[in-house]
This record gives sequence, structure tokens and C-alpha cells, in this order.
Amino acid sequence: MEIVIIRHGDPDYSIDSLTEKGRIEAALLADKISKMDVKAFYCSPLGRAKDTAEYTLKKMNREAEILDWLHEFKGKVQLPNGRVRGSWDIMPSMWANDERYYTDEWCKTELMTTVGNVESEYEIVKKGFDDLLARHGYVRDGHIFRVEQGHHDRIVLFCHYAVGAVMTSYLMGVSPMAFLQNAVALTTSMTIFASEEREKGIASFRMLCYGDTGHLYAGNHEPSFAARFCECFEDEDRH
Repeated sequence: MEIVIIRHGDPDYSIDSLTEKGRIEAALLADKISKMDVKAFYCSPLGRAKDTAEYTLKKMNREAEILDWLHEFKGKVQLPNGRVRGSWDIMPSMWANDERYYTDEWCKTELMTTVGNVESEYEIVKKGFDDLLARHGYVRDGHIFRVEQGHHDRIVLFCHYAVGAVMTSYLMGVSPMAFLQNAVALTTSMTIFASEEREKGIASFRMLCYGDTGHLYAGNHEPSFAARFCECFEDEDRH
């Protein structure tokens, strides 16, 4: 089984849709995905993900099932200045020297419990992901999967940066902070996992690529800077 996790195109958050650049990205992505054999499509309920998926779905004359848990990760934190923001949008000095963030305790720290929904939202995503994989014949059993129906099907999930990072980390058995803070999936990038059943009836999922934007370069289109931050503090790029 193959799982393709796709982040939406360059976003216009003010209208929950795509910028013109995002629409170009989505069209180039559609050229790539339409050449694949896809068993099922799933999509976030948010506009920017649905608008990204639309290019592929129209090209392939397909439909996607909307899954609410594919919504951008809803866990929030309150910063010392009183601002509330996504739990992934925090400065390195607030977490990187606290070893708990690299373990299962990441969502139980003082910062992650300021609003009170990070752990519960984390559980919602994990359950939704597990339920989806079980529907396709792979039932989680700790850090491995019982194979109830082995196959070579491919499923495609159109979603968002943070929820994609949570799913990726969950499949790999590590804290989400590694992918929320130390990796970046650019807009319309693809993260791909494939199952490996090296023992009869027992599978794990192995990452084939993370944040692949080859379809954009193939179309002579520079990936968006969205989700990245300034390389140097003096830069005028996103802070």
C-alpha cells in the first residue's frame, strides 16, 4: 500500500483558497498525480485543500471523500505575550532545549497545555489516520500494522502542513516536533510512504520521500516560500 500526503497549494488565507501561484502549483501537481494509479482520494474540508485537489480530481474525473480530521491541525498554544497561535508556530528558544519535546511528552509541556487542546487534537488525528488505514486493510498494533488485506493500492490525501507533519511523525514513531520544526513540506509537495510486509501479516510503513516538489521544477516553476522563514534575521523574507 502507498500513502501520498499532499500539502495544499500556495495559500491565500484571507479567503481560504489559493493564490495565482498556488493555482499554477495545483495544475502542475495534477499533471503528476493524474499519471498515477490511485485507489482513493481524501481531502481536508478547508477551501485551500479542496481547491488544490480540484485540479487533480477534474483531470481524472474522480471525487474525494472529505475527512474532517484532515483539517489543519487545530491544537493551539498561548504565548507569553498573550497571543494564541498554532502549536507548530513557535520560536526555537521556546522548546528546542527541553528534551520532553523529543519524546511522547511533547504535548504535555507547560506551553503545549496553555490552551488545553493540543493533546486531544493530536489524539483525533491519530485515530482518524488509524481508522483510515484500517479501512484499507492495515490495522495498527503498537508501532506495526496487522495486515488484514495486503495490496498495492495507492491513496492520496490533500491536506495541510501541520496535520501532514503529525501523520508523518506518527507513522515513523517520533515526536511531531521533528517534522513541525525541523522539516518543511512546501506547497503542493508530496510525502510518500509505502508498506513493507517482510513478515507474513505484519507491516510497517517506510518513507519514500518527504516534501517532494519535483513536479514544480519539471514545470519550470519555483516552489513557494510558504511555511519557510528567513534564513538570516536581517532578511526581508518571512519572519
